[in-house]
Amino acid sequence: MDQHIPASLSDNAANLPESGIRKMFNLAEEQDDDLVRLELGEPDFDTPEHIVDAAYEAAQNGATRYTHSAGMPKLRKAVAEMTQESGRKTDSASEVLITTGAIEAIYFALLTTTNPGEEVIVPTPAWSSYYTQAKALGINLTEVPMPEDEGFDISPDRLSNAITDETSCVIINTPCNPTGQVYGEEDLKEVVEIANENGSYVIFDIVYENLSYTDKSPNISAIADDANNVLLAHSFSKTYAMTGWRVGWLIGPEPIIDAGAKLHQATTSCVSSVSQHAALAALNGPQTPSTEMYQAFQSRRDYFVKRVDSIPEITCANPQGTFYAFPNVSALEGSSFEIAKRLLLEYGVVTVPGTSFGAAGSGYLRLSFANSMEQLELALDRLEEMVYDELKIS
Repeated sequence: MDQHIPASLSDNAANLPESGIRKMFNLAEEQDDDLVRLELGEPDFDTPEHIVDAAYEAAQNGATRYTHSAGMPKLRKAVAEMTQESGRKTDSASEVLITTGAIEAIYFALLTTTNPGEEVIVPTPAWSSYYTQAKALGINLTEVPMPEDEGFDISPDRLSNAITDETSCVIINTPCNPTGQVYGEEDLKEVVEIANENGSYVIFDIVYENLSYTDKSPNISAIADDANNVLLAHSFSKTYAMTGWRVGWLIGPEPIIDAGAKLHQATTSCVSSVSQHAALAALNGPQTPSTEMYQAFQSRRDYFVKRVDSIPEITCANPQGTFYAFPNVSALEGSSFEIAKRLLLEYGVVTVPGTSFGAAGSGYLRLSFANSMEQLELALDRLEEMVYDELKIS
């Protein structure tokens, strides 16, 4: 009997954009040469020992079964208490959903607030997964560029002018991946007010909240306390070097959290029980390892920016947070991808083309300084060599 084989993928699956980060990662994997890898966004430190020990002990004691779909009550309570200390008067763990990293928190936030055909607004350059998630959900993503000559800073006026009746939410990432910009508190309050007047949600992606190098960092939790239209997406990945453990959280009104728990029931049931025990140890245990990582990243940031600025024709806005730099390489020939590809194939440095973060990233590269000082020095030596070669500087 002949079997009918579907002729094509679904439209959503067929039209998903390929991640520029993964495109460069895959290209690097095909090379045999010694490369300096600056494309991925994860700490180069091991997960602190006390966190690993807690996970091992949990597994040894049989904590390997399903948990509540919204997360272990103890972990949800610990996240709520930490958020209360930051300024948001979270009433209980019922406003907390434990997720598989912040990426799932954002996905669930979009899925519970936005219908297919509606619009989400994103200041750009912006993290590439927003584009993929919007496409997968049939949501229209509108880019609102934040130019370098204004420090990539957020503009409430630009966002206000972009909001329409179809706008269901605005995604704000601060500190921003890829630019490292930390948005001002008053500007963010204004964005929340503008969105509220329009009946729109604001999703704050704050996974780099604890990697801010300025004393003017906004108190996002306090901003969220005054508004019912704000959702907070966070993660253990960056602060605690726990990228592979895949634990994050979403904070918001109970109806959103309840719906998110149902989505977990329909997808992954719950976050890994062992990982949740590790996350609980991260919150309740010593914070010294995180402080040491922070100090290392800040030192590398200072070196990186100073060194990039010494390279002719290349400029770099000083990242106020994250572990990324976003240098302007538009003096070199070709698109951002072409420049990144040459830098990889001919000079052995793996970066991410700026256009992976939206049209506003044209002419830029994203480089992670979550690497050893020795590797950063080598990478910048090679970038400098490329600039001297291609611009024929003697």
